[in-house]
Amino acid sequence: MYPESDSIILVTYLPSPRDLEIARLLGWYRIPLRSAPKVVNVDYLAFYQGLAFGPAHQWRIETIVSVRGYELTTRLELLRDEPDHPHAQEEYYKIQLGPLEHLPNPIPAGRWKRITFLYTTGEQMQTARSINDLVVRSEERQGLWRSLRERALQSGPYTAQDLPELPIDPEILAFIIGRR
Repeated sequence: MYPESDSIILVTYLPSPRDLEIARLLGWYRIPLRSAPKVVNVDYLAFYQGLAFGPAHQWRIETIVSVRGYELTTRLELLRDEPDHPHAQEEYYKIQLGPLEHLPNPIPAGRWKRITFLYTTGEQMQTARSINDLVVRSEERQGLWRSLRERALQSGPYTAQDLPELPIDPEILAFIIGRR
């Protein structure tokens, strides 16, 4: 199931093992609308595991999953067992997923630890030895941004003015998107 070279992948933070179980058993992942990247219409998600995964599995990508679709809903609709959660009424993207696939070689963070979202390609994912290798550089960056822009215009509520023509450095873009 490894992604094809031209696949668009969104590396996204997976806060806890519970979220991994939800993805595996229920087939969805949630992203708060207020902090979501502008484009969620991607081919795959790659889950970056944080501190809660413990020393053997933290600060790395071990799984990738195909994206089958997405919809906007509330946190309460997603997590009905948490009706009193402070964000229960906030809007979230519910990303529908295919089966989780474990990477043959997990991708460690190296010096990167705080990652929220990072766009990359199947080609980058196939050869990455660290998360730094997922950063799309030079002419590939312009192609990736063009593809993301086209997808956003086709499937989202965005206008051309919302999405800049100029390619943005992926590290800066990841920082900006993560701060929204």
